[in-house]
Amino acid sequence: MQLWRSLDDVPADLARTVVTIGNFDGVHLGHRQVLARARRVADDRGLTLVVVTFDPHPMAVLRPEHAPTSLTTLEARAELLAEAGADAVLALPFDRDVASWTPEEFVDRVLVDGLGAAAVVVGANFRFGHRAAGDVATLVALGADRDLDAEGIELDGGPQVWSSTYVRTCLAAGDVAGAAEALGRPYAVRGEVVRGDQRGRDLGYPTANVPVGPRSAAPADGVYAGWLRRLDTGESLPGAISVGTNPTFAGERERRVETYVLDRTDLDLYGVEVEVGFVDRLRGMVAFDSVEELLEQMADDVDRAREALRPAPGV
Repeated sequence: MQLWRSLDDVPADLARTVVTIGNFDGVHLGHRQVLARARRVADDRGLTLVVVTFDPHPMAVLRPEHAPTSLTTLEARAELLAEAGADAVLALPFDRDVASWTPEEFVDRVLVDGLGAAAVVVGANFRFGHRAAGDVATLVALGADRDLDAEGIELDGGPQVWSSTYVRTCLAAGDVAGAAEALGRPYAVRGEVVRGDQRGRDLGYPTANVPVGPRSAAPADGVYAGWLRRLDTGESLPGAISVGTNPTFAGERERRVETYVLDRTDLDLYGVEVEVGFVDRLRGMVAFDSVEELLEQMADDVDRAREALRPAPGV
């Protein structure tokens, strides 16, 4: 799968394509319905499927105070899009200039001249162009004059499930099971493991710490069962995961995801890129009166995480 970060990166000899367009943040099941239809069209015509997404999210440029937190990094999004059938991803840099393009300019610059699109598939509620002036009907009308077939598809299932906003709402409530249902997989955060205060190591529970930036989505503060996957080797390790600022110890303000890999005290993951996936919420975040109380609770958290991650009978 190829990731192009601008129209200038698109190969000059690119043959005609099928294109689908959207933010695709999270690549949830609704997105996958659109992608599946686009993949079928591409296969029927023997063409390359290109996904057009935007970086950054348009709202971060147009109304930054209302911009949503990101469910996926661009790299993770591209990988998920490839898994869903994309041959290439164009991450169109979104700025005020792109925002000013009319629907006609967008179609000509991106679809016709940039990608040589023969067909485009979008969701039925797709809007594009300056002030979202274009919709599916606009796309169909413009395509008719440009040898470009266009269609918008209605999604099956409840609209709340097929929304990135719904996934964020689930995460804000700590409902990682609900988020996973909408995504078709456990929600995960990515990042490089950084050196923390090593308090967990001193307590006998060393953790891999991944900072959570203010623009990145993460589950509500609490303790979860899940998996830590090393992106360098692909190895997945079971863990008890703490999300928050560790309120038992005064002075900690940075929000982070801390994963204790079950029964492992020998791991050195500093500097390693990892993905932490959330399977089940164990409890909310609590400030304990003593380290002894914290240790007792941590032991219980580990036992509950082990149980939550145990394969179902017969699996």
